[in-house]
Amino acid sequence: MTDHLLDPVEVHLPDDHAARALAKDAREGLAADPKSLPPKWFYDARGSELFEEITRLPEYYPTRAEREILAQRAPEIAAVTGAHTLVELGSGSSEKTRLLLDALRAAGTLAHIVALDVSDSALREATTALAEEYAGIRVSGVVGDFTEHLGLLPGEPPRLVAFLGGTIGNFLPAERAEFLTAIRGVLKPGEWLLLGTDLVKDERTLVQAYDDARGVTAEFNRNVLHVLNRELDADFDPDDFAHVAVWDSEQEWIEMRLRARREITATISALGLEVGFAEGEEMRTEISAKFRRDGVAVELSDAGFTLERWWTDTAGRFALSLARAD
Repeated sequence: MTDHLLDPVEVHLPDDHAARALAKDAREGLAADPKSLPPKWFYDARGSELFEEITRLPEYYPTRAEREILAQRAPEIAAVTGAHTLVELGSGSSEKTRLLLDALRAAGTLAHIVALDVSDSALREATTALAEEYAGIRVSGVVGDFTEHLGLLPGEPPRLVAFLGGTIGNFLPAERAEFLTAIRGVLKPGEWLLLGTDLVKDERTLVQAYDDARGVTAEFNRNVLHVLNRELDADFDPDDFAHVAVWDSEQEWIEMRLRARREITATISALGLEVGFAEGEEMRTEISAKFRRDGVAVELSDAGFTLERWWTDTAGRFALSLARAD
C-alpha cells in the first residue's frame, strides 16, 4: 500500500482571527451608509450546508456549468500546464477539484496538492480525505486568508493555482486587481492560474439564481444575522428582514441585500453598539460580479498574466480562464 503523504497543517491565523475580523466588519459595515457586510460571514456550518443546497437548486446554474467545463477540459488543462503542484484557494474538498487532480495524476505530473482555507476544521477534513484518495501524492494544508497569505504557499513548480466557483465575483474591482496581482506576485513566469467566472446574461436568469423559488437563498442570506447573534451577542430577528436580489446593469453584478420589513433597533452587545434600520432600509450582504471575455483578459493582463485558454459550458453561462504568468 502506498503511504499517505500528509504534511502537518500550517496555521497562519491566530485563534481569535475570525472573531476579531467579524467584529471589525460589523462595526464598520453597520455604521456605514448604506450598510453592508462581507459575504464571507454567511459561511458558518449552517451557512455552508445551505450553500451546498443552493448549488443543487435548478435555478443555480454556476456549479453545474463549471463542472461541465472541467469534466470536458481537465485533460487539456493537465496537458497544457504540466503542473506538478495544484494549489486550490478553498478547502480542496469539491468534486470539481478532483476532476483536475485526476487529470493531472493521469498525465503523470501531479506531485503535490496544496489547499488554502480560513477554516482550520474544514481544511483538516479536506486534506485528510485528499491524502487518502491520492495516495503517494504529497498533501499540504495552509490555514490562512487568500488575500494575505498567498506568499506562504508551498509547492514545486510548475504550479497551477485554481480559484473556482466564480468567487472572484465577490470582490469589488479594486479588490480583484489587488488579488490577481498578489497571485501573480507568488508565481514564477510560466506558472498558471485557473479562474472561474460567471458570465453576463439575461437579468431573469441571473436574479432567479440568487432568489430561488424554494427560498433557500433567502435563508442563506439571513444566516448572516444568526452569525451576528451567536458570535457578537446581537438580538436581530432574521424574520424582520426580507431577502432581495437585484441586478445592477451598470456595474454588471448581482447584489444580495436584506431589507428591513419595519423600523428596527438591534443591539450588538459584544460591540456595545445599537444599530437602527428604517422600514425598507437595505443592507448589502454580497455582490456577485458577472464577466465578459474581453474584461477578464484585460484584468488578467493588468495583473501580469496572459490569457491562454478560454472555455465556456455548452450554454455559454460560465467560463474557465487558463492564464500564464508572464
